[in-house]
Amino acid sequence: MKGWILIAIAAAALYYFATRTDKLDEPIAQTEAVLKKIERKLDAMTGTQIIRIDKKKSQLLANIDDRLSGVELHETDSILSTPDAFNDFKQQYCQGNVLSHPVFSRDNLQFICDNL
Repeated sequence: MKGWILIAIAAAALYYFATRTDKLDEPIAQTEAVLKKIERKLDAMTGTQIIRIDKKKSQLLANIDDRLSGVELHETDSILSTPDAFNDFKQQYCQGNVLSHPVFSRDNLQFICDNL
């Protein structure tokens, strides 16, 4: 009986700290970041995202092969090489009104973002 009371008190204390204070916000954020990193690694290992990226890559390259210069084609290949690079590019250059890239022209960057 005492064991259940201790578990109930521990659960109540954990609930209080998680919902009523900000004491657990940082550890929760760190845990979520670790879980996200693990999820990305598992996705890369299973190949699920790689297949989707390969499909998008082939569609994108088929549409813009004649538009891009050699340097831009090389940059496109490096962007689409890994799921992390792909996601980072989308977050950095395809969110909002960011229309500048060190390699791509403004029109080509807009075209790439529209087709991702």
